[in-house]
Amino acid sequence: MRLPGWLAQHLAALRAVLVLTVLLGLAYPLALVAVGRLPGLDHRADGSLVTVGGKTVGSALIGQSFADADGNPVPRYFQSRPSAAGDGYDPTATAASNLGPESVVDTIATDPEDSTASLLTQVCARSRAVGELDGVDGRRPYCTPDGVGAVLAVFHRDGLTGPVTRVVSVNQAAPAVPFVASWQGVPVEPAKPGEDYVALGGLITPVRGDAPERPAVPADAVTASGSGLDPHISPAYAEIQVARVARERGADPAAVRRLVAAHTTGRTLGFLGAPAVNVLELNLALDGEFPVR
Repeated sequence: MRLPGWLAQHLAALRAVLVLTVLLGLAYPLALVAVGRLPGLDHRADGSLVTVGGKTVGSALIGQSFADADGNPVPRYFQSRPSAAGDGYDPTATAASNLGPESVVDTIATDPEDSTASLLTQVCARSRAVGELDGVDGRRPYCTPDGVGAVLAVFHRDGLTGPVTRVVSVNQAAPAVPFVASWQGVPVEPAKPGEDYVALGGLITPVRGDAPERPAVPADAVTASGSGLDPHISPAYAEIQVARVARERGADPAAVRRLVAAHTTGRTLGFLGAPAVNVLELNLALDGEFPVR
């Protein structure tokens, strides 16, 4: 007995669903789990967890902060790069900030909880904080001495042309003192919470300032990675932290540098990426060789 065409088509589709479910929904995942349990691969399959004294202290693949309960950096440890994943290094919220190079104007609200910092101000604040922590020059181009973006809203008589009639430091609200007293002969005002100076016709003008061309604080110390979970920092960022870590641990800076070098990986295949230092593994090595007494 020959089945009707419509029924034969439905049965063929059902068989395809069952076969593909068994192959791709059961056999394939189980095969990958089995491969992940092979000697030499099982550690990576489990998340490259790092244990000390039988206690899991982190993952070699996921960054973490080395701060106290108040969020302040612990001086005896090398510090990680910033993270935009959740509240920081949250593997369930891996993400970047999605702020780009045009993010230079802060949102200043009457309620500080509603205020948001631009990418420029975040970079400026981080650079200033790293400079103070590690005793280096934290100045960067387009940053004010108090660690916000050095940006003016310049108002012209004829819109974009004509004499300047008003100038506002858009990222500095009173009682902050504007980073420049005047611009083209016009006194600079601090910003007022809630004001949108772009909508009012201000021409956004970043001011470079007198910061060095090459900042002492490297870029990875002030920007988050794309995933927000990067466990590595650059050798340059590690280098500016050596003196602080050595001082806090009563160690020879040369010995600390040797540990940094031992935990620095080179470029993949010799030409991809850049050398990097795994912060967790380095800090664990420090605790083992130079414990705080």
